[in-house]
Amino acid sequence: MLLKTFGWSFAITVAGLALAGVLWGWQGLAIVGILSILEVSLSFDNAVINAGILRKMNAFWQKIFLTVGILIAVFGMRVVFPVVIVAITAKLGPIEAVNLAINDKAQYEELVTSAHPAIAAFGGVFLLMIFLDFIFEDRDYKWLSWIEKPMAKLGKLDTLSVIITLVVLMVSAMTVATEAAHGAGDKSATVLLSGVAGLITYLVVAGISGYFEDKLEDEDEEGEEPAAAPAKKGNGAVVGLAGKAAFFMFLYLEVIDASFSFDGVISAFAITNDIFEMALGLGIGAMYIRSLTVFLVRKGTLDDYVYLEHGAHYAIGALAVILLVTIKYEIPEVVTGLVGVALIGLSFASSVIRNRREGKPGDSSGAQSEVASGV
Repeated sequence: MLLKTFGWSFAITVAGLALAGVLWGWQGLAIVGILSILEVSLSFDNAVINAGILRKMNAFWQKIFLTVGILIAVFGMRVVFPVVIVAITAKLGPIEAVNLAINDKAQYEELVTSAHPAIAAFGGVFLLMIFLDFIFEDRDYKWLSWIEKPMAKLGKLDTLSVIITLVVLMVSAMTVATEAAHGAGDKSATVLLSGVAGLITYLVVAGISGYFEDKLEDEDEEGEEPAAAPAKKGNGAVVGLAGKAAFFMFLYLEVIDASFSFDGVISAFAITNDIFEMALGLGIGAMYIRSLTVFLVRKGTLDDYVYLEHGAHYAIGALAVILLVTIKYEIPEVVTGLVGVALIGLSFASSVIRNRREGKPGDSSGAQSEVASGV
């Protein structure tokens, strides 16, 4: 199963590194390899979050995620997105922006870096909403119960996550954005506008996908025969979504994936300003994240280790804060990566301890009891 799931990732790694060696020599090969590792280290929590969503979809949409989704992730976010950012910020045409990326790499890097406050505000707000909506929901399993129990009670106020996010955005715009990093000057208006755009994007995409998912659940409970009838698995979660529900869930998944890639794209400029080396290295890393997502779904890992999603969402919250802080202060990429890995590692360890305490290798039984971790 491991080879079947990661086979394409291994093949693309070999082909990509060979291509890098032929085109750019040993130095280019090393740069591509480092970028691949950077992407995986920064996005491990992304795989856990993606798996929590992907397991609700049917096999067809899981394949779409691995094919069309990887094209969006590699070509869209690693090649097109930085060029579009340059075109918008420098008020250039698409052809001029591409020419700049290829022939004047130093200026291209400078323009992308100067757009960091807008990118960080959009991604930070989007990811913060994901974290808050998770922490305010009353869940069957609680990892850090001393935090999650009171948060679940506060979550009965439907608009609380939006209010908190707007307050955080306003504070960011009035503090860290007034003296943005990289000599960008006062970016308060830019941060506010980008943050509001991130909030609107989250509310629209998550709202629509949630609506169709709830609609299919209601039809299933009423005994109707919807066009995309969901199946039940493990803990009773709806899986096998198709049709409109899966389409909007796929869009939601891609926006989440894009938000996670912001820090990777910006961080890559610390290693190279060659757009093609960057796309190849980050693309290889993105492929492993995709394969890891599918592996977690097929193995039922999130059902067996029930606190993994908690750890990933805490990592999302940390990343959201880091993105907003980096509007003014530079934070080493290794810090971002280690925070996510540490939180997921702790949540995995807590899951293992819980399973051993209950005499189980995992937990796929769907017990609806509330379990508090000893962490």
